[in-house]
Amino acid sequence: MKLSVIIPVFNERRTIALILEKVRAVPIDKEIIVVDGASFDGTRDILKQEETRPDTRVIYEPERRGRGRAIKEGLKAATGDIVIFQDADLELDPADYPALIAPLERGECDVVFGSRFLHGRPLMTFLQYWGNRVINAAVNLLYGTRLTDVETCYQVFRREVVQGMELENNDFAFTIELTVRLIRAGHPIREIPIRYIPRGRLEGKKIYWADGFAALWTLVKYRFKS
Repeated sequence: MKLSVIIPVFNERRTIALILEKVRAVPIDKEIIVVDGASFDGTRDILKQEETRPDTRVIYEPERRGRGRAIKEGLKAATGDIVIFQDADLELDPADYPALIAPLERGECDVVFGSRFLHGRPLMTFLQYWGNRVINAAVNLLYGTRLTDVETCYQVFRREVVQGMELENNDFAFTIELTVRLIRAGHPIREIPIRYIPRGRLEGKKIYWADGFAALWTLVKYRFKS
């Protein structure tokens, strides 16, 4: 089965070449779709070189529109049987791809999430850890699930399950919207443990505390939306 790897990018000059190297090293038939949100730190110069590779397509957005919008652009271009999202930082390891897609290849499920919490508490700041826990608990309470990591980057699914979905969020709340839409569509979510090495603000981490409130509003809104 062919894998579409969608990588949203904004000002990732220090890590973009290395993450692409790591993705390419995974022995899976795949296409790589990078969506650049108007980077201005030299990332685009690197991508101009990377897009000469036959396995890589780069979509250059004219302005920064948000992580969710970038992923939606990547989904429009994807042709693989299975889709996975990969942030351009080095927090998550593409070497986990085979374990994540194995249940889909065996036909056991249509959706897999990579969980940072299945092996215990990961190395996170106090606010990041408890922010994740609150949002996760809210999803489980409102939707009757038993998930451990609803804000994971590694949302993996058969491309057909999102075809026709009218995804609205353009920011970091896109992850929560997609999660609850998959739940409401009746797709059980399998979780697989993944490796996680967090980065801080000095390394370019872009999520902020306000994104947590946006995620909570999103999951409540779609719980009661017809």
